[in-house]
Amino acid sequence: MKALVLAGGTGSRLRPITHTSAKQLVPIGNKPVLFYGMEAIRDSGIREVGIVVGETGAEVRRAVGDGSRFGLSVTYIPQEAPLGLAHCVLIAREFLGDDDFLMYLGDNFVIDGIRDFVTEFLARRPDAQLLLTKVANPSEFGVAELDEGGRVVRVEEKPKEPRSDLALVGIYMFTPLVHRIVAELRPSARGELEITEAIQELILQQADVTSHTISGYWKDTGRVEDMLECNRMVLENIAPRMGGSVDDESEVIGRLDIAEDAVVIRSRLVGPVSIGPGTVVADSYVGPFTSVGSGCRLDHTEIEYSIVMDHSSISGVSRIQNSLIGRNVEVSPAGPAPRGHQLVIGDHSRVRLNY
Repeated sequence: MKALVLAGGTGSRLRPITHTSAKQLVPIGNKPVLFYGMEAIRDSGIREVGIVVGETGAEVRRAVGDGSRFGLSVTYIPQEAPLGLAHCVLIAREFLGDDDFLMYLGDNFVIDGIRDFVTEFLARRPDAQLLLTKVANPSEFGVAELDEGGRVVRVEEKPKEPRSDLALVGIYMFTPLVHRIVAELRPSARGELEITEAIQELILQQADVTSHTISGYWKDTGRVEDMLECNRMVLENIAPRMGGSVDDESEVIGRLDIAEDAVVIRSRLVGPVSIGPGTVVADSYVGPFTSVGSGCRLDHTEIEYSIVMDHSSISGVSRIQNSLIGRNVEVSPAGPAPRGHQLVIGDHSRVRLNY
């Protein structure tokens, strides 16, 4: 059995971060979200993984390598444009061969892993098995309708009037039968080959399409709010570590993950907090549910419920919260009067200023 991981796409909802970085590599708890998926695939017993990559393929390759760090063997499958999830299956045909496969969207986050899902599929071996979860806003997702026996009788992409509250999590399992369906698909109105249309065609052809509803935590990490919420969930369960140095004038409270070579000076840290290697926190407050990447510097700053990515500097800022700060960013006060805001902001950004 193989896995097909989708790590292309533009990540438009995470701009401007994704103008220069793959959305699957944005960190949660100081680890790229894609890595959680790779570890979940390994823990399910699968060893061969194909990763579909797009414009950010070089960055994904540098981060994942040949997969050996995860105990996996990785093959990269270039996609010239984001032409739909079913298009990923189409271009991966040679890699997948006649094996059953798991399809995993690389920006999905399932805190309890997928081992039970894979085990259930292997035990029953339906033609397709979908991972579902109950959501409050089903019209924003692909939605599955089940019969009384739990069999999938209909799937629909972002319906205006959903027939259920069961959303398709971006994790699917298929037998090779799906290849015949995908090969006959035509682009949808948005110009993509839709996996929901392939699944619906399987249903219409009386294929065995089953589902597994998860009760644990799942997020599609496509928005800043989702990233911060996933970061909170991960930090709540981090293993405490004091690999760096904390001076006697600092106060540390709660669960803390302080990496090697990190330095904390005259500061107050209230966990859960993760501080990356080589980061310096001086004369600052770092509050709950904050992860700070490697090689950063926080100086005379207050921050909480935020993600700070590698090699960024924040100095002299009175309060930062609910924020996602990218790599190699510098945040500092504007200087003396006249009072005002100086902004250098990329396309598709969002700024909130309090007066």
